[in-house]
This record gives sequence, structure tokens and C-alpha cells, in this order.
Amino acid sequence: MFLRDKKSNDLVEITDVGALFDPDKDAVSGRFHAGEEMQDVNAFSKTELVFPSGESLPRCWVDVHYRD
Repeated sequence: MFLRDKKSNDLVEITDVGALFDPDKDAVSGRFHAGEEMQDVNAFSKTELVFPSGESLPRCWVDVHYRD
């Protein structure tokens, strides 16, 4: 799955999709998908990621109290 980093506007390939869907996790592992060489895996804060269209992540992915 690909998301976009808000700061750099580069695509990020999410390598741990399970953590992305888990509202208890604040960060996910992934790698920038820019340049010709495969980048190293890094931790990305969910607050700094959006869908490639610019839409924010669903609240149920980032807020453990989304039902309150």
C-alpha cells in the first residue's frame, strides 16, 4: 500500500499494513518510493501520512477512542 508523506510529498510504501490499521500504533514501518534505488525501511508517524489523493487517514486507524 502506498501513502504520501506530508512534508516531502513523496510516496511511502507501507511494509507493515497491520500496524497502519491498528489505532494503538502511532507509527508504521515503510520506505520512501523515490529515486532509482530501493530505500531503507524507516518508521513514519501516522499523523504525517495521507492517501496519495491528499485525503487524511480514517479516524479509526489513528484514534483509539474513535467510537467515543
